[in-house]
Amino acid sequence: MQKRMMGKTGEEMSLLGFGCMRLPTLPSGEINDEEAISMVRRAIDSGVNYLDTAYNYHGGKSEEFVGKVIQDGYREKVHIATKLPVWAVNSTEDCERLFREQLERLGVEQVDFYLLHSLNRDSWQKAVKYEALEHLEKWQSEGLIKYVGFSFHDELPVFREIVDAYPWDFCQIQFNYMDENYQAGLAGLKYAASKGLGVIIMEPLRGGRLVRNIPQEILDLFEEAEVKRTPAEWGLRWVANHPEVSLILSGMNTMEEVEENIRIMGEAEPNSLTKEEVGLMKRARDIYTNRIKVLCTDCKYCLPCPEHVDIPQVFKIYNDASIYNNFPGSRWMYEALEKKEEDAGRCVACGQCEALCPQNLNIIDSLATAHRAFTTDS
Repeated sequence: MQKRMMGKTGEEMSLLGFGCMRLPTLPSGEINDEEAISMVRRAIDSGVNYLDTAYNYHGGKSEEFVGKVIQDGYREKVHIATKLPVWAVNSTEDCERLFREQLERLGVEQVDFYLLHSLNRDSWQKAVKYEALEHLEKWQSEGLIKYVGFSFHDELPVFREIVDAYPWDFCQIQFNYMDENYQAGLAGLKYAASKGLGVIIMEPLRGGRLVRNIPQEILDLFEEAEVKRTPAEWGLRWVANHPEVSLILSGMNTMEEVEENIRIMGEAEPNSLTKEEVGLMKRARDIYTNRIKVLCTDCKYCLPCPEHVDIPQVFKIYNDASIYNNFPGSRWMYEALEKKEEDAGRCVACGQCEALCPQNLNIIDSLATAHRAFTTDS
């Protein structure tokens, strides 16, 4: 297993980290302990030394699962990472209560890597308000956590603000060949690394979208390459090609995925893709981008809609389904809008949104098309 340095911590980490959010489950929805423990321990035995979990994963059962995995001598072989659910913090006391609950679930006396979970502009302010940073310092001084960091979902300026606000040891960002300029993106990756932070990558395959229902144009493109690789290998190698990346999380669901990831991460050295291969990945991104249906920039000038239609979100779901060739898989997100009565079916074609749209989009027709795409049986 390839090893990389986790920023200024000086810790040597396996390039592959095991994400415990998408573990195999039983028909009841519970984690399939026998299968999942076998998978995680296989990864550890192959050199993986980072297990990532969180308070809410698998309905709150993932931390308990990790506690089972690290029995039988495995605790000494891995770094454990979990996260404070900032959305559940509504007082300074909640920080302490939640953290103590996590220690109990994990059955450990120390968490190696502890993160503030899913920070954005609002949750960052909430973390500051309820003294989460002071708690991090306290727990670190008491030896209850070793390194402190945060995971992130917002725009680049917010990311830079958070990076500069506290002496973090590491951070975790979404990054893949479709998200080079999304959220923190490549600029955020380089910025954090320049500050000495270890950078952990989540969603390297965009939640599986880059390996499922692949458009034929993408498959044909990959077939052109001199070295033949699966879509998963192309995606993971693109991320690993960046030397600023300390560790890549993968939410593996089968033993076959574990074996494939172990192989790929053992070979994917920084700057190992050729110029031609980097160009091929750019062409793949362009093919996906050209599948966008509505050129909405999410500026929100169209809001509020008199009928409460969440126009940008409708277009985001519609574009995502088209880009990744997965309308059935995206239907549940549209149904969630319907339950909140914010779906495109509520549009009465008043035209207010079109008068405000700086992109001059044909919003009324596009809303109708999107609604049909998700409500008409194929």
